[in-house]
Amino acid sequence: MALKRKHPEHENHERWLVSYADFITLLFAFFVVMFASSQTDKAKARAISEAFEKAMAEGKTAGMPPQVAKILGGTVDDKGQGNAQMHGPGGAQKAAKEAKDDEDVVELTPSMKALTNELKQEIADGKVEISMERRGLVVSLKEATFFRPGNDAIEKDSYATLGKVADLLNAVGNPLQIEGHTDSQPIHNSRFRSNWELSAARSIAMMELLSTRFKVDVKRMAIAGYADNSPQAPNDTVEGRAKNRRVDIVILNRSVLMPKDKIASAPAKNE
Repeated sequence: MALKRKHPEHENHERWLVSYADFITLLFAFFVVMFASSQTDKAKARAISEAFEKAMAEGKTAGMPPQVAKILGGTVDDKGQGNAQMHGPGGAQKAAKEAKDDEDVVELTPSMKALTNELKQEIADGKVEISMERRGLVVSLKEATFFRPGNDAIEKDSYATLGKVADLLNAVGNPLQIEGHTDSQPIHNSRFRSNWELSAARSIAMMELLSTRFKVDVKRMAIAGYADNSPQAPNDTVEGRAKNRRVDIVILNRSVLMPKDKIASAPAKNE
């Protein structure tokens, strides 16, 4: 009787699918666990944030400084000041810089109030204007009081007013920028060939007087001449031109680098 020939066993080429399926299953389980964990942490963080908010709203937690209360939070959903994530890459550093900018503005507010009170009469007479800008505190000295037309010599009658301004400048350590401005009327005399020269010369004259007579540290000061390129009012009226002829003393925020500020504060378009 003939024996039956045994056929070779068929090789299974699809066994890799088993390992692949196991891998996909484990990977899916891993992401499910990660998602669940993140939701749990998020809920806990939100609960803590709400607890703090409730404590501040109801009891104004004893001993907690306002600065601390201001920055509490920082959860995933919280878009308040405390959340550095909302600032993108380097968020913590950006948030710190923004907070520093705010502190600088607040720092000059008492100085503005004090100087406004000290120069109340000069402001009422239109000799001086005081304003707060993003770059700092601006004290505008009008030409009619401090200079003769077409001249860079500072009137001695204005020294008393400048002394009050200098007292404030010496009381703060911020860098200073002195800016000369003119109207749009062309000038050409024996001393100045253009408004550019006049505006720069007035800035230099003011810097020298503040440093020599009133002892303001010259190392804190920078000068700029803008001619008629930074008008406060239209140059087509007598009143507007008078308003534009001025020297601005800018008490810069500490966080403002002077070269960058010179560019950032570059005056508006020509009228």
